[in-house]
Amino acid sequence: MTYAVSEIRSVGKPRRKRLSHATIEPWLYLSPAIILLVIVLLVPLVIGISYSFRKFSAFKSEYVGLGQYQAMLSDQVLGQALVNTLWWTVASLFFQFFLGLGLAQLLDKPFWGRKLVQALVFLPWAVPSFLSGLTWAWLFNPITGPLPHWLFALGLKAEPTNVLSDPSTAMWGPIVANIWFGIPFFAITLLAALKSIPSELHEAAAIDGASPWQRFTKVTLPFLAPTIAITVMLRTIWIATFADLIFVMTEGGPAGSTNTVPVYIYVSAFKSLDKGYASAVAVLLLVLLIAYAIALIAIRRTLVRHV
Repeated sequence: MTYAVSEIRSVGKPRRKRLSHATIEPWLYLSPAIILLVIVLLVPLVIGISYSFRKFSAFKSEYVGLGQYQAMLSDQVLGQALVNTLWWTVASLFFQFFLGLGLAQLLDKPFWGRKLVQALVFLPWAVPSFLSGLTWAWLFNPITGPLPHWLFALGLKAEPTNVLSDPSTAMWGPIVANIWFGIPFFAITLLAALKSIPSELHEAAAIDGASPWQRFTKVTLPFLAPTIAITVMLRTIWIATFADLIFVMTEGGPAGSTNTVPVYIYVSAFKSLDKGYASAVAVLLLVLLIAYAIALIAIRRTLVRHV
């Protein structure tokens, strides 16, 4: 009996060692990536948040506590930037999603030249955003581009003037450029999700007499719902923090009509040289986007539960 117990103990020790090695080994393989993420993401985040509690001048900085956050409460420029960011994000996301969904539906059907159409649809996603901004700025210029003359010919404008120079219409310039730039993202992701839907479900629904709209709402949309939730969340965050197109096309003007929060952060940090206030505004944007992401993830879990 004593021999059996000692034998069991001796057999158990190597097993515990194997378990400990199995637990540690994946972390050893992941450690380079984890260290890189900490250096590249976590350290700048902590430094940026710490900057928001300081006031920077030309040669020194001082701790001001919540002073930068209190200054935001009376900042009318920031308030307008928040409104512009909401308008820029919602309008861009709305058209990107529905046009991308429509393209995904078309590309899901077999037709002659589909490969060529796919290549053309996905092309804007490969163009650098800086180049996209320059191109669309030229297109909206009545001297170098045709768009103002087309709008004039259609009766949408009284004369062929630059859309970007009018405060009432300037935001539509970057929005149109962003729609063109972001449609491929939704087209690619939603097309992949459409390919994963079993064709037997559509065939069964058609046999039961379901119309195309009923097949879309009762079969296609429930399967797409989880993918839609995560893609909308990612694209919303990217658009809300996207300053390249606006800065290249308008630099936040005219009269602040296209000044979004990311543009305001850039101007505050690198033109006004107020890194502390820019960091505080960036923290505000981070908190708003985290709250939005948490809410959308909760909605996605509900949708997944009901599919």
